[in-house]
Amino acid sequence: MTAVVFQGELGAYSEEAALALFGPEIKPVPCSSFEKVFIAVEEGNVDQGLIPIENTLAGSVHRNYDLLLQYQLHIVAEYHLRVRHCLLALSGVEVKDLRQVLSHPQALAQCRQWFEKHPKLEIISSYDTAGSARIIAEEGRRDAAAIASRRAAEVYEMQILAEGIESDTANYTRFLGLKKAAIDPGDDAKTSVAFALRNRPGVLYEALHAFAERSIDLTKIESRPIVGKPWEYLFYLDFAGSPQQDIVAEALNELEAISTLFRVLGAYPRHQWKTASEQE
Repeated sequence: MTAVVFQGELGAYSEEAALALFGPEIKPVPCSSFEKVFIAVEEGNVDQGLIPIENTLAGSVHRNYDLLLQYQLHIVAEYHLRVRHCLLALSGVEVKDLRQVLSHPQALAQCRQWFEKHPKLEIISSYDTAGSARIIAEEGRRDAAAIASRRAAEVYEMQILAEGIESDTANYTRFLGLKKAAIDPGDDAKTSVAFALRNRPGVLYEALHAFAERSIDLTKIESRPIVGKPWEYLFYLDFAGSPQQDIVAEALNELEAISTLFRVLGAYPRHQWKTASEQE
């Protein structure tokens, strides 16, 4: 049985993404931090890991960008999860019985419009969406609810008082699968690289021009500060294609030639995701 590690409790959105990406036969392995995901994969304690890298409402998960460069793992998969927030409570509890709602700060923020309709509820920030459900279930609290996934309701045997309470239905989180070894991504691939450049006029244009002149589709660029070097930055770039393709290999060689740091983080099959309206 393939073991897949993720940050959070059983029932977290990361577990839901892992089951959707790798199949229901996997063994989900929860852990307490993103770094422990990387460590578990690097030390061979699990077969692979899954991390969130960006959300359409909350933006990038910067800690995981830093960890991708810190550890020698390979991105082997991506998955876009439609996040549907549910209001979970113990059996028999109604919305009128509630005094508090617990969840991760990002989930709470993503349900702002629902809270505007229920102004008397106290909003309590917690470390995890599924963890909030676990707390309420274990403590037997009948005055509180959690915002978490449908999967969390199943794991902690809670009822769903409301579903789809996020303010924007276009709420997706992109996850990355991690392994110790690289894979063959196939024809419809995406590649992620990290690089740093000398600080001189026009150098970023040169870096991106290597892809533009070959009509390579850039899908994401992210910058992160270089620790110990004020106002110098690392760039993370995602693009369509893989280093096995000649034009991609040419672009990467050109980029590496002008970089002070260069690393291919992984080439992996591109996930063909569906919009919210297509899924409904």
